[in-house]
Amino acid sequence: MQQSNDSAHAAGYSIIGLVSTALPLLLFAGLCFMWPQVVRGGVYAVQWPWMPSLDIVLHFRLDGLSFLFGLIVTGIGFLVTLFAASYMAGHPHTGRFFVYLNTFMLAMLGIVMADNLLLLFVFWEITTIFSYLLIGFDHESAATRDNAKQALLVTGAGGLSLLIGILLIKTAGGSLTLSEWIASDHQIRQHPLYLAIFTTILLGAMTKSAQVPFHFWLPNAMSAPTPISAFLHAATMVKAGIYLLMRMHPLLGGTPEWMGSLVVIGGVTAIWGAVQALSPSDLKRMLAYTTVMGLGMLTMFLGGNNTASLTAATTFLLVHALYKAALFLAVGSIDHQTGTRRLERLGGLWRAMPLTALTVATATMSMAGFPLFFGFIGKEIMYQGALTEEMFPQFATTITLLSNSLMTAVAGIILLGPFTGKRPDHLENVVDAPLPMRFGPGIMGGLCLLFGLVPWWVSAYLIQPAVHAFSVVEKEVQLAIFHGFNTPLLLSVITLTLGGLIYFSRKTLRPAVTAALDAIPLTGQRGYDITLKGLLATAHAVVDGLQNGSLHRYLRITIGVFAITTAAVWWFNADGWTLRLRSADLPLSHWLLVAVMAVAVLVVVRAQSRILAVCALGMVGGGAALVFLVYGAPDLALTQLLVETLTLIIVSIVLLRLPSLAGPPPGPVSVSRWVDSLVAVGTGIVVTTLCIAITNGTIDRQLTAFFEYNSYIAAHGRNIVNVILVDFRSLDTLGEITVVATAGLAGYALIAKRRQ
Repeated sequence: MQQSNDSAHAAGYSIIGLVSTALPLLLFAGLCFMWPQVVRGGVYAVQWPWMPSLDIVLHFRLDGLSFLFGLIVTGIGFLVTLFAASYMAGHPHTGRFFVYLNTFMLAMLGIVMADNLLLLFVFWEITTIFSYLLIGFDHESAATRDNAKQALLVTGAGGLSLLIGILLIKTAGGSLTLSEWIASDHQIRQHPLYLAIFTTILLGAMTKSAQVPFHFWLPNAMSAPTPISAFLHAATMVKAGIYLLMRMHPLLGGTPEWMGSLVVIGGVTAIWGAVQALSPSDLKRMLAYTTVMGLGMLTMFLGGNNTASLTAATTFLLVHALYKAALFLAVGSIDHQTGTRRLERLGGLWRAMPLTALTVATATMSMAGFPLFFGFIGKEIMYQGALTEEMFPQFATTITLLSNSLMTAVAGIILLGPFTGKRPDHLENVVDAPLPMRFGPGIMGGLCLLFGLVPWWVSAYLIQPAVHAFSVVEKEVQLAIFHGFNTPLLLSVITLTLGGLIYFSRKTLRPAVTAALDAIPLTGQRGYDITLKGLLATAHAVVDGLQNGSLHRYLRITIGVFAITTAAVWWFNADGWTLRLRSADLPLSHWLLVAVMAVAVLVVVRAQSRILAVCALGMVGGGAALVFLVYGAPDLALTQLLVETLTLIIVSIVLLRLPSLAGPPPGPVSVSRWVDSLVAVGTGIVVTTLCIAITNGTIDRQLTAFFEYNSYIAAHGRNIVNVILVDFRSLDTLGEITVVATAGLAGYALIAKRRQ
């Protein structure tokens, strides 16, 4: 087996990687089998009960939208896995890598096919966890670990916001099943909780899809291996937020809050990402910022409520997935063969890597929107969608024009920088990447051209079924190579022209952009650093204040929090504080017992001797035993008396070795005594008041009747309390005995160690 693996590494591929390609390939084939039915508007659904009482069902649904995402996830997943089989060959942790990759892919499929909101959330969090593992795969690097932690914290916080939104949807009434909610979407838009639901769902999508101000984690995620970057940025992780907005569009979309927020947030994210893409010299980081731009454009078009805007979002989703995955993998090939991704160290590679150069050419031309490429089709429909936005159409059109122009310039830098000019001396012996590393980028680059030549087929079999699944189509917008001489065509020409001017001015613009970005006082990254430091400082302060090793303080805080929270909950959930004190017709002996216990409590508080305090406390316990005896519970009275007696003896023996209690000194200690008194008296008042309130109410005797009836019949015991302890809650009693025994053994061990 070792010899087989060595030969595989020598051949430039990993056996584990090649085997791993079977899963995405089989899933892709299964989706293709369902393709005809989905195109005709059919829906596949399957469900199994999970926790029906909580409305949690394993409910999966495949319609046009989830089908498109499924094809992207599995298709690109197969090509990325094949690429990684060669790229990761010889790595000591290839097995772990492909397990993470395939699990992440399955979790993404779970997101797009889940029809139950809580099930969707479970898969959402699985992608968060495995993206953390994948981004931090090279865990020996401190920067890599920090970047992985950053992605986890940002997207994890968004996941909590999404969970709150899901619970609010459930609170608004109805089922957690998405398809059922969408069928009655008017209920949410008219509900008082709509704004809270929309805000929490939007925050979840924004963090996952790197919208401003949460965009900073995505470029830092470039520390992941290149195949992971391609998969996360093109097909999965960052598209999860876009999918969520698409899926929620019929439920939450169409309102001024939805349209205004998404158009503005998406537009700002798009132009910010496009500007920042000009600055880096690292090709992967440059592509990461173009991903931020693409996600912003998708979010902006999802703010629309017309067919053109939503068709533009769906089309650009596919356009972006193809050219971005192809470019990431091609950059991975360049890095693999040359050992660098920096533009200043690359050049003249078109002769050494002709097939990689051809792939980059087709992908960047699609990215720039040249005619006959799929990106050109996508840009025309984007301009049509921007012009027809219901809110801020001028803003959307301007952002689209500027962002696409900048993307054209960046596409030129990515294509011409590494492959033209003079080849550096250290790259003289470079050859093209192995076949598994050329296959995936070549296929996707070819699709960028093929889909541009047959846009009507793409529209009919991929785009329109997806649009139909999450919007009410007023009039279908068909994709075509040429729609005539119109405004979108004019804007496309302006885009290419302006992009060319930016490219030829790059030597002046890039340093200026870098300097301007460095001069900004507060960025998303700096905001994250400040927030993280503040949270850590707050956590340290809280821990130092609470977990300081003082058992006295722990007891005070625990009892005080109990009293305050109990009183607060009762105040907000009960009808005021009205209490009725019943007349207590008690014999003199009972009042004498109460008086003795009260005097004993005063002695405990005022005693200067520990022995006296313990004895007085024992009198309180003995009084409690007499109370049990008076009210007909001799077994409890005996137990209480034995425990008090044993405690008194043991504690007295221990305390004989300790000095007497000193009087309360002035200063902080006296203040501490007052605080203790306040906590004790307050807790006593709360507990006493609750007891009075409970006795004033009607007591539900269902459990009492159950135990009275079953104690002798089922457990063969006449003492109900003993039967409950030994039979009905035997495991609980066993646990208590175990705790007491463990504490006794620990005490014995400490005493024995002390003697040694």
